[in-house]
Amino acid sequence: MKRFEKILLATDFSDYSEVACEYALSLARTFNSSILVLHVINEPVDLRGFYVPHISFEQLEKEIETSADQMLERFCREHLQEFSSYRTMTVSGVPYEEIIRVATEQESSLIVIGTHGRTGLDHLIFGSTAERVVRGAPCPVMTIRLPADARPV
Repeated sequence: MKRFEKILLATDFSDYSEVACEYALSLARTFNSSILVLHVINEPVDLRGFYVPHISFEQLEKEIETSADQMLERFCREHLQEFSSYRTMTVSGVPYEEIIRVATEQESSLIVIGTHGRTGLDHLIFGSTAERVVRGAPCPVMTIRLPADARPV
């Protein structure tokens, strides 16, 4: 059986990510793997040229990064507290592109990502980060959905 030495867990801090984390952690323990917990700050709309009182665009970006880092730290503290072989990374950009880029650069052997399972118009409008990752990933991708009884109505 193929070993998964480097697992990339992509998180958006949703319930879907929490369940994906459970799977990533189980696999990491089984295969004695490390986990890279990645959060992608969705590339913000460029606000340069618009009046935003009392804050510069650069300051806004910095505050978003700081907040994301804090949320990532809290996520790991809550879900990986008894697991020591992990590290975190926060990047900015288009989520699926950054997940694929980081997985490639870090030579990940598996990507674990939660999926909202959108269909119909929602899927058409919002697309699917997980689907795009599956299509472009340099390694296997495990997509995780919430159990049916835990999904929002």
